[in-house]
Amino acid sequence: MKSNYRIRGAINPGIVLDLAIFITNLFVMRRLSAAFAGTLKSADRGSVIAQGVLFAIFVLLFILPPLGATLLRWHFHRRRKSDFEKQERSALAGCLFNPIFYFCLTAVIFSVINAFFLQTIAKNGDPGPAVFITSIFIGLALMITHTVLVYRFFIPPKKPPQSAFLLSPVSERLGHSFIFLNAFLYQIIWNTLTFSGIGPPSGVAEAIGRLFFIGFLALLIYFPPRMFYLVDSVTNRKTWITIILANLPMVLRLVFGLGNDVSVSR
Repeated sequence: MKSNYRIRGAINPGIVLDLAIFITNLFVMRRLSAAFAGTLKSADRGSVIAQGVLFAIFVLLFILPPLGATLLRWHFHRRRKSDFEKQERSALAGCLFNPIFYFCLTAVIFSVINAFFLQTIAKNGDPGPAVFITSIFIGLALMITHTVLVYRFFIPPKKPPQSAFLLSPVSERLGHSFIFLNAFLYQIIWNTLTFSGIGPPSGVAEAIGRLFFIGFLALLIYFPPRMFYLVDSVTNRKTWITIILANLPMVLRLVFGLGNDVSVSR
């Protein structure tokens, strides 16, 4: 099935995202991930600035998807011609678009944010069980709201939004920008695995095993930020080719233990 969503009649934004990440993975992603890995080390050594940067990154990971989905929803469905509800019945779409997996990923992100929050409070004394329990309930409400807003994106709106801003072209451009930024942040974090010191495989069997496992993991991590543009092209072969292409540089580095020449920023 061919994708019907276009920006101003030009090109599928998902393909643009895949190609942009592929180019970034080739030329600058290693250095960005090296800086992120260095920030992790500095935060572990107690750097307040590094901890603040990490906190900001994970807050962005938490808020960018629902913001992007809300800003883009009307424009996305207005430009589409296909019926997502029919495609959702396919086995592949039903598996990939399951909100349970997405909710679990959101829970991981919030857990990191909550850990930063509780650690900050703990510096001024023991926050006590009441604060911890309250943060869990607030977090649960935020995670549910996050998931609902994201998956509401896939439901065609019955009428235009009342907000003039949500109808404006600025809303659409911001929505795309937030979704792209979210995908790039995932890539930066995901690419830090290339600094794990994995050497070349001992043989063909190990290389094939790595390729299968790391390739599957790459698609699993790449899918959540990419799924907004996968609605009407989930069965399109060209879409999956560009998705694989986007992740190929990083997968090959891990499979063959390449690219360990970039030092981690301190």
